[in-house]
Amino acid sequence: MLIGIPCEPREAQAIVAATPATVTALRKQGHEVLVERGAGERASCPDVAYAEAGARLADRAEVLAADLVLQVDAPATEQLDAMRRGGAVASLMAPARTPELLDALAAHGVTGLAMDAVPRLSRAQSLDVLSSMANLAGYRAVIEAAHDYGGMLAGQVTAAGTTPPATVFVVGAGVAGLAAIGAAQSLGAQVRAFDVRPEVAEQVESMGATFVSLEVEVGGGRSDGYAGELTEDAERATQELYAQEAMTADIVITTALIPGRPAPRLIDAGTVAAMRLGSVVVDLAAANGGNVEGTVADERVVTDGGVTLLGWTDLAGRMPAQASQLFGTNMVNLVTLLAADADADAGAAADVDAAADAGLPLVLDLDDQVLRAMTVAHDGEVLWPPPQVAVSAAPAPAPDRGGAAGEPAARHTPEDLVRDPRRRRAVVLTLAVLAAVGAAFAPDELRMHLTVFALAVIAGYYVISHVTHALHTPLMSVTNAISGIICVGAILQVGSSSTWVTALALVGITVASINIFGGFTVTHRMLGMFRRAES
Repeated sequence: MLIGIPCEPREAQAIVAATPATVTALRKQGHEVLVERGAGERASCPDVAYAEAGARLADRAEVLAADLVLQVDAPATEQLDAMRRGGAVASLMAPARTPELLDALAAHGVTGLAMDAVPRLSRAQSLDVLSSMANLAGYRAVIEAAHDYGGMLAGQVTAAGTTPPATVFVVGAGVAGLAAIGAAQSLGAQVRAFDVRPEVAEQVESMGATFVSLEVEVGGGRSDGYAGELTEDAERATQELYAQEAMTADIVITTALIPGRPAPRLIDAGTVAAMRLGSVVVDLAAANGGNVEGTVADERVVTDGGVTLLGWTDLAGRMPAQASQLFGTNMVNLVTLLAADADADAGAAADVDAAADAGLPLVLDLDDQVLRAMTVAHDGEVLWPPPQVAVSAAPAPAPDRGGAAGEPAARHTPEDLVRDPRRRRAVVLTLAVLAAVGAAFAPDELRMHLTVFALAVIAGYYVISHVTHALHTPLMSVTNAISGIICVGAILQVGSSSTWVTALALVGITVASINIFGGFTVTHRMLGMFRRAES
């Protein structure tokens, strides 16, 4: 396949759809890559680097005539005029808001693949450009906010006194929101977050932030994995929560978006006016109208009350090298999927050469959920909107084990026994009674050991259960040390005159050794994920 990488039509767009590294990956798949001269300059990707990676530098007309054109922004009309009929273009297209673009693609006979229409399926995550860019935007939002805040995000204890940490309130716990939470948390801020989907609370808390919950049922997410619209009561309750949290926060970052619709208004002008002097708001939804009243896209606004509203829409583009690498990797994965479908169709087709001669540079499998959702125009027809794809992240409702009327209830599984609080209490009470009866008739020495063991179990449970998820790796090292103590104690008992004691000691040595070696192996592999690869 001949793949073209043109210069982006907007001068402000610093991201390029392919880097020298991703060109190398495309070349390894057997594709020829054409790069327009100067396409990667703003992303620190010079022409010489593309040439060394195996790409061929060409002028714009030759690049646009390729089988598949990869770019960031949506193609302009003059670009479509230069593309050949039967060609394809993959880029961000916002198909729900740009019907004129879809009509133009169909009129020119160009296949349009919208990278911002990738469904939220597990197998499509490698193509999800929105998640890649949102991750960078959330991180950069904290950096921009910290710059305008002008203070330290982490608390300090000095001889001259103490300074409290900054309070950061994040609205939305999607990809951008979680990235913002992680960045603010790493800088030492006190982070609070809210999302209308209660199932994301565990993700927020696992990053060390506080999830703000509501008494009112807020509705949760949609079937496509995004947050859904709220009921009137829920909207009123969330507005009160936003106002309360924003007025006590130093930095507010909003990330709420509903695909295909204007951004929901979360914080009104009254709340902004009541915020602290010097507070900063970063509105990641500014391009779609903004979550905060008063936000202007691509502008920095300072209110009369001294609150700074940042409406930057190019946050990911402010890190063009990393953004281009991630975007380019998503494009490589797209080409891989297209090539796989083309190979599959080629194996089943009777005359593949005839299809190629007809001007079809690639074969789209529209039965594939991912490709069908992304394809907005093909063979002169507009294919938007695609069929609904249900990918809700909410847990499936538990099946009714009682059966229909007149049918016997289903047998309870061990999982039901653990989850049912009444049965769990009954089991615990029964075990406690048996333990008390056993202790009453046990020797004094055994009773003392059982008491120590019971207290150790209770103390260990409460200590470990309250350790934040971020400390699980060092906690594993602590458990390795405890297992080492057990191993030493078991070794001391091997020489006992009692056969039972010796056997139990050998079992203890074996189990503790497995825990020690296994724990250090897992810890080593986890820490290896954070080490910089040697070049």
